[in-house]
Amino acid sequence: MELSISSSDRGNRATISRLLYKLILIFCCLFTSPSKSADSKPPSRIVSLNLCADELLVALADQSQIAALTRYARNPDMSSVSKEAQSLPFTYGGAEDLLRLHPDLVITSSYSHAEILPLLKERQVKIIDLPLANSLTDIVEQIRIVALAVGHPERGEAAIQKMEKALRTLPPPMGHGRTAAYYQRQGYLSGTGSLIDDIMKRLGLKNLANSLNKSTLSRLSLEEIVTYHPDFLIMGQKSYSTQDIGSQMLQHPLLKKALPASHRLFIPAPLTLCGSLHYPDAIRILDKELETIDHPSR
Repeated sequence: MELSISSSDRGNRATISRLLYKLILIFCCLFTSPSKSADSKPPSRIVSLNLCADELLVALADQSQIAALTRYARNPDMSSVSKEAQSLPFTYGGAEDLLRLHPDLVITSSYSHAEILPLLKERQVKIIDLPLANSLTDIVEQIRIVALAVGHPERGEAAIQKMEKALRTLPPPMGHGRTAAYYQRQGYLSGTGSLIDDIMKRLGLKNLANSLNKSTLSRLSLEEIVTYHPDFLIMGQKSYSTQDIGSQMLQHPLLKKALPASHRLFIPAPLTLCGSLHYPDAIRILDKELETIDHPSR
């Protein structure tokens, strides 16, 4: 038997379908809108367990959003935001510390505090793993990640534009293909893929570590550095404590004779520890150091 459907039946079914569709939309709005709203709400208690994240948070987040920076943030030998950090809370990074802070966003690094991550995940705390930024591209990417996470992406874009403008106004590089080595305590040398390596390239300097096929971080003895004799040593500070055993070799008479003050470039350590908004400053400082050596009368 053939089933026939009148036009009035079809009209009624269409009306019912439209009503059902509207009911489904209302249902979806009622039960999905709150979660979307919660997801888009900026975090109000941000904790940094990453020295490099400290600087980005100070620049991109509201102070009221920062529940704690690292304990290193206040150390001027390590942090570019040590002055700003004096008035901000800090954490030692222990589990008990974190529980008391009740964070809704934690910025950390996979190479540290690994034992705390399961605790945070159990409490459904948002976690951002921020690895080392070893180039301008890395820095720009991290600025955008943190700016978006703290709810101020426009601040991130403004910071990037400011940094790019500063790079465009830098003077011509003064390296002229000469060789340099970033020589640190205990004879550590920064090689291919490091932030200082990237900065050297922009200055027109050749990294001795690359010529020796050294890894990102390696060691070179006092005798070796004197034998290879780069045109310049790049160092983190102009004087070191004689009581610091790790730094004694940097004050060794043999090294001072081979590479005296006229062959040494100095840059504040915080500018090389983290890829940051101060990237153009690092280039400018070393460029000025080179100019002073090449043209001491200026």
